Amino acid sequence: MHISIDFDKCCGAGQCVLAAPDVFDQRDEDGVVVLLDAEPPKDQHDKVHEAAAVCPAAAIQVLVGDNA
Repeated sequence: MHISIDFDKCCGAGQCVLAAPDVFDQRDEDGVVVLLDAEPPKDQHDKVHEAAAVCPAAAIQVLVGDNA
């Protein structure tokens, strides 16, 4: 799994941080997402997929398998 973020799309809602706090954080000054681990361990994959699904700005892209 590989995660990429479109930082220009991020609206700072923080849903990703709530879903996967070991993978995502937010900048204090503007709330924009900070990616803590672009290639998280397998035990975080379900949480990362949830984070991408609940992102209101669709700023999180998750690549798996041969696309990662």
